[in-house]
Order: sequence, then C-alpha cells, then structure tokens
Amino acid sequence: MVKSFQGVRMAEPKKAPIPQILVKEYMSTSLISFKPDDTIDQVMEVLTKRKISGAPVIDASGALVGIISEVDCLKEIIKGKYTNTPKFPAKVSEHMSTDVLTLSPDLSIFDAASEFLIHKIRRFPVMKDGRLVGQISLSDIIRAFPTLRQTTW
Repeated sequence: MVKSFQGVRMAEPKKAPIPQILVKEYMSTSLISFKPDDTIDQVMEVLTKRKISGAPVIDASGALVGIISEVDCLKEIIKGKYTNTPKFPAKVSEHMSTDVLTLSPDLSIFDAASEFLIHKIRRFPVMKDGRLVGQISLSDIIRAFPTLRQTTW
C-alpha cells in the first residue's frame, strides 16, 4: 500500500475561455442591395448618396446572385466615354461580380481579417443557412481592432 504525503490538493480554478470576437458583432445588417435589372446609373446614385463602395445584388427570391462595386461601375463609365454617352443604362447583371465569396457570421474577426488579406477585396456578404444576413467590410474589421482589450486579443 502506497501512501501519499502530498497533502490535500486544491483543484485549480478553470479559466473561462477567452470569448471570440465574431463577424456578426461588427457586420452591417441594414443593407443597401440592388436587383440584377437595376441600371448602373441607379447604382452610382445610391453608392454616392450613401457613401458606400459596393453592395450585394439580390434576385426576386431574395437569393444573393452577385456583388456590384464602384470598380464595376467604372467599367461602364469608361465604356460611356468611348461611346460619348453621359448616361449609364447598362444593367447591374452585366457588370456585377457573380463569383461571390462569403463569410459566416460565426467566424472570428481575426479569421475574417485573414480572408481580406488573402482575397484582396473590400467586402464580404455574410451568409447563414444559405441566407444573406449581413455584410462586413474591410472598414468594419479595422474599426473592431481598437476596441479590443489585451484579454480578448
């Protein structure tokens, strides 16, 4: 029989897990969106008025079908210069990006920051269960970091 002479041991208190800071805490949920049949004129007016650089494109059923950005509008502006057209009647569907990368609302902002660096884009639609629930931009990520404390870093 072996006896222990270490005495009574106190169980170490369990440390609470460091809370993750998630995309859903910093994403925009009241989104400006466009339809594929909207014109580039309409898009430029809204982007300028709202001071945003792009937005999701949603079909009639509410499904995400693309992203339209200032860069996409610029393509139509250049085309208008060559055709001497001061209006830009082209449809969003003609210029939007359809290969859309999305993020989950439960992704950490650190992982989201990595995605921004890898893909070199300015915004990601946020999808949950196949449904658009928000959008997170590079600016949203940048705004999140000054609020972090050493314990959440």
